[in-house]
Amino acid sequence: MSTGSARVALVTGGAQRIGAAIVRSLHANGCRVLIHYRRSREAALDLAGELNLARADSCAVLGADLCDAAAVQALAQQAGARWGRIDLLVNNASDFLATPLGDVGVEDWNRIFGSNLQGPFFLSQALAPALARTQGAIVNIVDVHATLPLAQHAVYTMAKAGLAMMTRALALELAPAVRVNGVAPGAILWPAEPNPELAPALAGQLLAHTALGRIGEPADIAGAVRYLGLDAPYVTGRYSRSMAGAACSEAIEPAQPRTDRSISTPTAAAPGTAPGLVIRNRSQEIANSSINRLASASARLSTSW
Repeated sequence: MSTGSARVALVTGGAQRIGAAIVRSLHANGCRVLIHYRRSREAALDLAGELNLARADSCAVLGADLCDAAAVQALAQQAGARWGRIDLLVNNASDFLATPLGDVGVEDWNRIFGSNLQGPFFLSQALAPALARTQGAIVNIVDVHATLPLAQHAVYTMAKAGLAMMTRALALELAPAVRVNGVAPGAILWPAEPNPELAPALAGQLLAHTALGRIGEPADIAGAVRYLGLDAPYVTGRYSRSMAGAACSEAIEPAQPRTDRSISTPTAAAPGTAPGLVIRNRSQEIANSSINRLASASARLSTSW
């Protein structure tokens, strides 16, 4: 079905949380939006209904399991056929769950890599011709832990590291017709379910080490996606770490063997005074400590799409 000049965006995992904020932002900027879901059908339909009331025939829903190769191909075909064009793909859907070393099974591996890397890659590949026809763009939602390892989440961080490299590789492969960028959220949302272990004092400790002094909002990520997807014609192969300035808080300390999994407090040392120095990000260590203690309840993304 042809729609003329209105841009069309496909947002995977677009029914809830950050995905829904991205959908709303793109819709508010004049896009027709395809909301992809896996399990969140009712939430997707509710959001589409709300946006269609605001502007008729501007939103539709598509269901698919990104871990299923055939389903990904079908999703790409349905997306391209719905309004006759694709201008933007946002690879947002993700499974996030703890995988302590020694307890990792093939099912967990396939689930995490499937949603975070395999699905985005093959969906991008399938939609590349349609995106090239519109001089479109791909925006991948990466994670700060693509470069900052998170204890007990090795599989997730490896998959996100792959997505970060995919961002750069596809930017090269698809240039100049398609731009490919990424956004790496930091402290944006606490876990979806209430968790008594996340005490206000702990939250305050984390916030004290972010330059902007606040937890980010989904709208912050949505704004970055909108810019990279719609308004940055000379930007490709980049991904933005949305960390509220947390990366500004760094210290240098001697590199020593670690005999436990606890987080040590960095000790300052003058740069260049001794060999074997490593740069440690204090705010990220605090964040890691917080998240590790919440690993058993880390469902912020695993049930969101």
